[in-house]
Amino acid sequence: MEVTDLAAQVRKEQKKGPSRRLRQSGFIPAIFYGRAAENILLAVRNDELVKLHKDKKDHAFIKLIIDDGGSKKTEKLSLIKELQVQPLTGKFYHADFYEVDIKRKITMDVSLRFIGKAIGVENGGELQHIRREVKVSCLPLNLPDHIDVDVTNLEIGDSIKIRDLTVAEGVTMLDRPDSSVASVAVIKVAKVEEPVKEEGAAEEGAAVAEGEAPAAGAAAPAEKGKAAPAEKGK
Repeated sequence: MEVTDLAAQVRKEQKKGPSRRLRQSGFIPAIFYGRAAENILLAVRNDELVKLHKDKKDHAFIKLIIDDGGSKKTEKLSLIKELQVQPLTGKFYHADFYEVDIKRKITMDVSLRFIGKAIGVENGGELQHIRREVKVSCLPLNLPDHIDVDVTNLEIGDSIKIRDLTVAEGVTMLDRPDSSVASVAVIKVAKVEEPVKEEGAAEEGAAVAEGEAPAAGAAAPAEKGKAAPAEKGK
């Protein structure tokens, strides 16, 4: 179980004015709560929260080191339950931290790590990643960082389903067992057809060829029943 430390300060006010001043000074308003825990209003540094999110550790366990403004510091194991973002700026607006009880099971999404090169890909197929995460239930100490999915033996048309995944003892998969997480499919190639000339256009071209005018300087054929004119002086 990976745990990341995050410093937090207790805040006394929760109105819009103080919260706005917190954000202007580089902090984000937050709250800590739990099943049996008392709500604690907090402020955490924006840059540290951004780093957590960038490293994708906002789904990992966070040990809040809470400073109450005196000589006492309290440690709380938690998860980020909600991270609010301003729609226009994309900046963090508020964070909710939920207390983790190591003796109580939790439900979490765990990422899948695909390893190996599928045989079907070498034979001309395409590997498709249908799912990137699966939902599991377990005690916090048993939560895996990821679940390996070996795709090496996948032929074209084969797939790996939830029931095929291997997890440690004490971890329960909550998704449907027959749901696929990866498969190798045939690569579809689009067939390009030759353009077909329209029948009407072809007939029109033939008609023009039959009725074309004689070339310049050529004698016109004599009409039937008429003699050619006699030459003068004879």
